[in-house]
Amino acid sequence: MKHKNGFNPLSRTASHRRAMHRNMVTSLFKYERVTTTKAKALEVRRTAEKLITRSKVDTVHNRRQAAKYVQDKAILAKLFTEIGPRMKDRAGGYTRVLKLGFREGDAAEVAILELVDYKLEVEGDKGEKKAKKAPAKAAEEKKPATKKPDADKKPAAKKPAAKKTAEDKAPAEKKAPAAKKPAAKKADGESKAAEQKDAEAPAEKASGSTEE
Repeated sequence: MKHKNGFNPLSRTASHRRAMHRNMVTSLFKYERVTTTKAKALEVRRTAEKLITRSKVDTVHNRRQAAKYVQDKAILAKLFTEIGPRMKDRAGGYTRVLKLGFREGDAAEVAILELVDYKLEVEGDKGEKKAKKAPAKAAEEKKPATKKPDADKKPAAKKPAAKKTAEDKAPAEKKAPAAKKPAAKKADGESKAAEQKDAEAPAEKASGSTEE
């Protein structure tokens, strides 16, 4: 009997179909939620649930079997360290398919394939996460960066002040007012008056003698 032994070839060759399964299963374990057509979701679901069942028991053999589909080492580690332990108490039914309606253009039926314990992030949760990250970033920015002393750098030699040119001195000389010499003029006037008096004195004596 061949009940439920068939599969949907999805109008693809065997190699193309296997590659598509690997990519979609890897994306499902990475983001825990993917949007695709209903036909693809139902086919990928079968592969994903088998891998999750293997991830419940972390052995070398199970990891090698899962590595045939999940070739990314980081996501393979997540499958066995996070997703497997989360599903340990479940006997099956690790994923669910949510119908979204029909796609514009080709009218294909679209669905969401996600893990059953997937939690949709609400705007409030995002705000709390950002608020928690903000203080951590601020603390990192406040830390002073340690600078290593540069042994090769030598102190810069001081340059002598540039001498003033003749052009710079010229305005200063022009600004200085010329010194006045009133005292010298007065002295010259007094000496001339004294000489005139000395010259007049003998003349007066001579005139006096003639009158006698």
